[in-house]
Parts: sequence; C-alpha cells; structure tokens
Amino acid sequence: MDGAIARLTLERPEALNALNRSMAQAIESCLTRLEAAADVTVVIVAGSGRSFCAGADISEMPTVSPAEAEAGAERWQRIVAGFAALPQVTIAAVHGHALGGGCMLAAAQDLRIADASARFGLPEVSLGFPPGWGIARLVDVIGGAHARDLILTGRTIGAEEAFRLGLVVRIVPAGALDAAATELAQQVAAHPRGGLAAAKSAIAEIRAGRPGGETRSFAALRTDRAAQERIAGFLERKRTRTS
Repeated sequence: MDGAIARLTLERPEALNALNRSMAQAIESCLTRLEAAADVTVVIVAGSGRSFCAGADISEMPTVSPAEAEAGAERWQRIVAGFAALPQVTIAAVHGHALGGGCMLAAAQDLRIADASARFGLPEVSLGFPPGWGIARLVDVIGGAHARDLILTGRTIGAEEAFRLGLVVRIVPAGALDAAATELAQQVAAHPRGGLAAAKSAIAEIRAGRPGGETRSFAALRTDRAAQERIAGFLERKRTRTS
C-alpha cells in the first residue's frame, strides 16, 4: 500500500498468473484486508511477468470432479462480487494476455487500462464448456451483443478493439502501463473516499435494476464536514478569480 493507493499483484509469472486454488485464497485474503483499510481509496490490480492473467490453471482440470468444479466457479463468482462490494475504486492494469478467468477478473474492476500488448478473450467454448463465472459482470461492462460475440466465438481481441467495446477505458504504449495506472489512481484518489464509495454503490445498484439511493447519499454527503470544506474552498477560489 502507498498512502491512499493499494496494489494487488497476481504473482504466478511462471504460469502467466493462471488462476488456481492458492491464487483464490490469496485474493480472498487481500479482499478481506482491503474491506478494513479505511485509508485506502483506490486499488490497482495487475499481473507480474509477461501477462495480466492467462485464465484458469488448465493443469488442475483433469483431477477436478463436477462438484468441485461447480464449487470452484462459485468461489470465483464470490471473488468477483467481493471486488464489486469494496468501498475502494478498483483499476485493472492489463498487459499481455487476459484470457478466460483473467478477462473476467479484469472486467470485475471498476476501471480498466491496458497497454498496446493486451489481448482479451474467452476461449472456454473451444474446450467444450462455457465460462464458469463473471458473465453477468461482462454483460454489464460491454453489453449483451459484444459479450455474446466474445463468449460464442472464443476469439481473442487486441487493446484497440477492447477500447472500442468499452472493455478498457484507456490504452497506453507498451512500457507506460504502470505509470499510467498510477496517474489514473491518483486522479481518482484526489476525491473524498466517501463520495467515491457512494457513487460506486449507486452505479452498482442501478445496473442491477434497483434504486441506486443516490439522492439519499447526495443529501447526506453534501452536508458533511469534508464536503462543506471543499464547497467553501471552491467558492473562495471563484471569488478570487472574479475579484
């Protein structure tokens, strides 16, 4: 953690950060810590080595029973929900491959930034099964038509197409990802944490078809001390410019 910005880095570079049971446990532990980290406003999620995340660890699949596979998918679905429930704004910084579960893990974040090397895809259908988790989140991010395209074709797309689909919000040159993600995180972290958390919650509720509660949050937070100080500062700067 670095002040208001925390970093969650996937650390299995020898396997392109493929997702396995130990990775799930490590991410769950990080989520628990972040839920209690009142001083953290933004979380950057990144991958070490050559890729963000190559998806599920295929080497585990031959020994997994149907019941274990379902339990594992439900576990990763809870992890996706855990990112959505965090009070912090989360940013995926994607380079290299973000495939299968890696693509879904990126989609689970509030914002996604990618460098020119990024490749996104959902190749599960090529192996004979659908994605096991994260479909609802993907539909929320890029819409039903584009989600169907990626899921049913199993094709891989580059950063430019991902930007056009809305899967990423910014593209940066190779080698500039870390600095760009930090700059974006700092831009977000400059705002009061309470307002960001309330906005994130309202968006999630509205996207789920429920009242967002934004009017209530607006009224409550607009009158708190931090907001009043910022409003007063804004008015003072305006008076200075016009005097």
